[in-house]
Amino acid sequence: MFVGWGGRCRGRVPSPRGYSRSMDETWTAMLWAILPTLVVSVVFFFILRNVIRMDRTERKAYARIEAEERAKRGLPPVSRAGEGPAN
Repeated sequence: MFVGWGGRCRGRVPSPRGYSRSMDETWTAMLWAILPTLVVSVVFFFILRNVIRMDRTERKAYARIEAEERAKRGLPPVSRAGEGPAN
């Protein structure tokens, strides 16, 4: 019998290989352990990507509406960033 810490009998003899599981079972356990993290990461990526896309689409829509309103009032179009004279 194996005597562990404190000198008490643990009731289990260690395997001669050092591990009680095969490598296939070990890899399966590791994959199941990392799977929730991967799933949450993928879901977070898609949510963040969609938020950024919605923001970009919303900015384009507001710019189009603003351009239409400025044209109705006879105002010149707003220059975009990077256009016009540099200061």
